[in-house]
Amino acid sequence: MTNAVATAIATAVIEKTRGVERIINGQFVMDGAGVKINRVLTGPLQRRLDPFLMLDAFGSDKPGDYIAGFPEHPHRGFETITYMLAGRMRHRDSAGNEGMITDGGVQWMTAGRGVIHSEMPEQNEGLMEGFQLWLNLPASDKMIAPWYRDIPLEDVPRFTLDDGVTVQVIAGSTHGVDGAVQRAHTEPLYLDLEIPAGVTFEQPIPAGHNAFVYVFRGEAVIEGKGVGQARMAILDNTPGADGVRIKAIAPTRLLVLAGRPLGEPIAQYGPFVMNTQAELQQAVEDFRAGRFA
Repeated sequence: MTNAVATAIATAVIEKTRGVERIINGQFVMDGAGVKINRVLTGPLQRRLDPFLMLDAFGSDKPGDYIAGFPEHPHRGFETITYMLAGRMRHRDSAGNEGMITDGGVQWMTAGRGVIHSEMPEQNEGLMEGFQLWLNLPASDKMIAPWYRDIPLEDVPRFTLDDGVTVQVIAGSTHGVDGAVQRAHTEPLYLDLEIPAGVTFEQPIPAGHNAFVYVFRGEAVIEGKGVGQARMAILDNTPGADGVRIKAIAPTRLLVLAGRPLGEPIAQYGPFVMNTQAELQQAVEDFRAGRFA
């Protein structure tokens, strides 16, 4: 799609909605070379939110909070999706890929059998804000060749509904609009929504998919449960539920994520996510022996 402004069609009517199972506050941690982040989706939630492994939210206008960036580090067995709301970050990796993420852009990387990459700020002042999501790979794909794509803002499909809701479709599809990336095994849905105060947005979600909402501006209500700023709402898996209704209390911006669970064992050691401890040990040995891309 060369023009990211898409024409939406009416979405399917939701008959039974999902409610909120629980609200997650996240954990403020340091990562990379000392970047301050809010780790919203943490290790203990990986099985509940399978196929998602991690969601980090970062945002600061203080260079000391982000300037050190994320120097070279390895990954194996999953995908990383970096969504930059504001700022400039340069990616380089051992497979020969290099690119720049800027305002509104997305970087989608499949680590597969192994890659070493860095993500370094290309600014020394101003606001840097965005998210990094880790999406698991099925066992059959964990050792595929690494893959990388930069998706600038103009290539992220977006549309505005008659009620003023603006939708950016990073992955999956909604209202007849396909997102920038599709994945057959995990079927991820990744939306960025801007909802005016008092407006309700409806999003179909397939039965069996795990789903959550992260509010990063304003406040929303889902089935009577308030979700404040910088909070994640895990949506319940009520049998027969076919979607979610989200009402904005104030002008609100949020992420909606859903995916088909893999239902496979999860074994993680830092930046390696495999299915067994033996595979993790092999990952460490391969990295030390220089066998990554």
